[in-house]
Amino acid sequence: MKLSTAKSAAAAALLAVAAAGAQAQELKIGYVNSDRVLRDAAPGKAAQAKLEAEFSKRDKELNDLAMRLKGAADKLEKDAPTLSEVERNRRQRELIDQDREIQRKRREFQEDLNQRKQEELNTVIERANKVIKQIFETEKYDLILQEAVFAGPRADITDKVIKALNAQK
Repeated sequence: MKLSTAKSAAAAALLAVAAAGAQAQELKIGYVNSDRVLRDAAPGKAAQAKLEAEFSKRDKELNDLAMRLKGAADKLEKDAPTLSEVERNRRQRELIDQDREIQRKRREFQEDLNQRKQEELNTVIERANKVIKQIFETEKYDLILQEAVFAGPRADITDKVIKALNAQK
């Protein structure tokens, strides 16, 4: 029993000495808001514009197909009382087939868009990480975090990172 008390006291003393040493040499810690960097830095904005340009035509085509399908469905609903049952069933099957085709194309579009977004995002993150590493080394930080529950404005170096990314060509 006494041995464990002595060990506890020694451990507490060791922690106190370590804490005093840490206070004497203050840590330099920075925080980067990754979401803000991706949203506000020039490379992030350029990636977003590139994706919009690349996928806007396909998105418009899909929306046009959906509008035509809705128009055909409305027309069928309007014409249904005057159509024969065979004709009504045929047109309903056509609408169901067209709807399936649009859903398939929409899924493919979404998969392609997500893949390209990830590719562009990875490129921007890679550039941002290089800038963060440069800041870390030149300003002699001990630690830079990209995720934190709370971070004070003194530790937030997001603006520095954004400015450095914007300055790159």
